[in-house]
Amino acid sequence: MIDNTADLDAVRVYEHHRPRLWGIAYRMLGSVHDAEDVLQESYLRWHQADTAAVHTPEAWLVRVTTRLAIDRLRRSTAEREHYVGDWLPEPVATDTHAVTEQRAEQASDLSMAFLVILERLAPEERAAMLLRDVFDTDYTEIARVLEKSEAACRQLVHRARVRVRRDRARFLVPPEVKERLVERFLAALAADDKDALLAIVAEDATWVSDSGGNVRAARNVVHGAERIVRFALGLEHKWGSSMRHRVAWINAEPAIATYVDGALVYTTSLDTDGERILALYRVLNPEKLRHAGG
Repeated sequence: MIDNTADLDAVRVYEHHRPRLWGIAYRMLGSVHDAEDVLQESYLRWHQADTAAVHTPEAWLVRVTTRLAIDRLRRSTAEREHYVGDWLPEPVATDTHAVTEQRAEQASDLSMAFLVILERLAPEERAAMLLRDVFDTDYTEIARVLEKSEAACRQLVHRARVRVRRDRARFLVPPEVKERLVERFLAALAADDKDALLAIVAEDATWVSDSGGNVRAARNVVHGAERIVRFALGLEHKWGSSMRHRVAWINAEPAIATYVDGALVYTTSLDTDGERILALYRVLNPEKLRHAGG
């Protein structure tokens, strides 16, 4: 009879590290489907490896998963050139209780606003910064992952940090503060109160919609508080009582889930400094709503 103990141990080791591997893959790719594909491939490679000879399984698995994610991201970048309209990361429903026990900084590393900024980085810059700043990986291991010198990796991280800070200052807003702002936004929408909306939307705010060409949506970014408020109220007038909003936890932060006749039709994530809304990210593409909650 064949002893499957070693195989079972290898499976247990992989499952133990799976949450970290998924966190890397999803942040790298912004797509649940792509992240799961990467994890499937990393699992197959782990299964085929001589796991008994691997001294540090976590480092081995992180290295393989990150390299696979870099390769997948390079392919995705080319594919997204043909995407209809703006591309946004896929929203993922998260557990409220688990999120509220984390620091705001930890939650911000999964936020839609942060993932959008990451989209502007080259694949290896993105990997280096995530490994260093989100997963606290030392530069020696990052060098092994990227097959570069430590000095080159330090430069990659520095360059990525500069670009992130330049593109958008990051505000560490406690979840409860953001939740209250989301509730104020929804209350002003329900009351058809233009002035109340203008009071909480920054003058230079932006609104990005991702429909993938599958449903009707704004094809261009909406700029400025006045246009954003007019656009939001116009949608409310159009759909009327058939549309219902609720606060939902998306990507580890309070967001908005919107339903029409009981079906989820889009999610809206907000970027804020704690007092005003700086950006809105609305995902309407039905293919991207599968993990956003029902």
